Amino acid sequence: MATSAVTEPIVAAPPRAPMRAHEQPDPRRWIALAVMTLGAFMVLVDTTIVNVAIPSIRNNLNATYADTQWVVAGYQLAYAILLVTGGRLGDIFGRRRLFMIGVVGFTVTSVLSGLAQTPTMLIASRLGQGLMAAMLFPQGLSMITAVFPAAERAKAFGVFAASAGIAIVFGPLAGGLIVGNAVGGGAWRFIFLVNVPIGLLALAAAARFVPETRATGARGLDLRGVALISAGLFALIFPLLEGRDAEWAPWTYASMIVGALLLVVFMRYQARRTRAGRTTVVQPAMFRDRAFSVGALLAFLVFVGVPSSLFTLNLVFQAGLGFTALHAGLTTLGFSAGVFVGAIMGVRLEAKIGGRGVVALGALLSAAGSVATVVVLHIAGGSVSTPQFFVPLLAMGLGFGNVAPRLFEVILARVRSADAGSGTGVLTTIQQVGGALGVTVVGVVLFSLLGSNARTTITESTPQIRAAAVAEFHVPQAQLPGFTQTFENCFVAHIEAKDPGAPVPGCPTPTSALLHAPLGRVASGALATTFVRSEQTALLVNAGVFTLAFVLVLALPRGARHHQAGSGATEEGRPPGR
Repeated sequence: MATSAVTEPIVAAPPRAPMRAHEQPDPRRWIALAVMTLGAFMVLVDTTIVNVAIPSIRNNLNATYADTQWVVAGYQLAYAILLVTGGRLGDIFGRRRLFMIGVVGFTVTSVLSGLAQTPTMLIASRLGQGLMAAMLFPQGLSMITAVFPAAERAKAFGVFAASAGIAIVFGPLAGGLIVGNAVGGGAWRFIFLVNVPIGLLALAAAARFVPETRATGARGLDLRGVALISAGLFALIFPLLEGRDAEWAPWTYASMIVGALLLVVFMRYQARRTRAGRTTVVQPAMFRDRAFSVGALLAFLVFVGVPSSLFTLNLVFQAGLGFTALHAGLTTLGFSAGVFVGAIMGVRLEAKIGGRGVVALGALLSAAGSVATVVVLHIAGGSVSTPQFFVPLLAMGLGFGNVAPRLFEVILARVRSADAGSGTGVLTTIQQVGGALGVTVVGVVLFSLLGSNARTTITESTPQIRAAAVAEFHVPQAQLPGFTQTFENCFVAHIEAKDPGAPVPGCPTPTSALLHAPLGRVASGALATTFVRSEQTALLVNAGVFTLAFVLVLALPRGARHHQAGSGATEEGRPPGR
């Protein structure tokens, strides 16, 4: 099943022009930050909370495997392809206005998702949620630039990053608490309906406490550019989400090639419009700045590594080790705690070693956390327990919490205020593509290893299989080789199946004699060992990605040059309610 992982951004917006001496910061700015954080939290939680509810949704709505796939992937797809457009719309029409429109739309589509009576209705509602998330999320980041003075901006971004990091891991935990161990019934509906009180609170608070800001230099919308970038991103991301289930058919590669070509055409088109002095969706000049271009690649790598790590680990927890959804969520609390502490720690360290040094430290901590997890899995094997994951995941979370807020301050420091929403949308989209690619590539590595490791692991268990067959089923000695071979073949076939719950021709289902005690204990042990061995290699890939990210930090500029008031871009701010 093509479940999406956490592919969501923790980003900072570019600084606005410095305040003049007579200007005073808005006294309600910290309340405004809480409002923006609440909206982002709601969006990020909904990217992961649905994963643990998929079995319940499938049973309750009589959904097909493809239906549940779209419930997960549709949200991510709509969200990714419209982020840049959503950010630009906020620049033009007002960020608070777009934020509130996004909150209203997200709340309504959450209600429709929770009340869905058919798989088609649920899929359509999830697509609507993704669309509204793309309108909502970039606005909060851009509005920070108009609310906080430069001296407080790093602290504000640290708070936002910590909260967003918690949201990343809170989703599976909240889903586990709501759904519990039920695989039927309608408890899954509350994972969507819980957004209603949150959305209403965010809407009322935004109207009261968040000032309206827009970029006065941004006029009109480049509709042809919107169409090009949306089509290009769709053609690129869609096969990444669907490729494994389509067995990487030729159309998946063709689609990715077409998507890449459309994005090249889009950038050339944007360059022509820029030279002609016309409005654009993206300013190509941003990519000529070393901080932005190198930082964008660095952000891409970070979001290749983190979501794929959490994705494969959650597969190991639930499919391999047999953890419940709640147990799996609790096991990842070390990562959540690390993100929270790392974001705060980075604010303090930045004064001593600079933003570039904090980013480098974070990349090394993430790499070290991945390697430490590999060591834990290697030593403990299939009997690994929740407490053993805490320290390695804490290190990984500390790294991510240090990297994300500082990194985006550096990347967006030189972007003009008039392009704040566009720059934020571009980088958030880069993260989405990085997350989708990371989950796909590292997921393919894990799934490809499962088959080969399953054969090795179950063969090692042959003596236990034969002993259990004799003791439990009284299989005659003459039939033992055939029984053992059938058992081993079925074990491997079930692991390699795209849908583990689907029957395999000629094999019993996982709920029948195949996993019946004591023979089932042999299979369960072999299953855990298979996943643990495969995950060790997958995490080494992630460690390599984080190490490469550390190397890229060396190419970042040592200092950030903020755009001044005379740079040709200004912010138009209005008090709330006007």
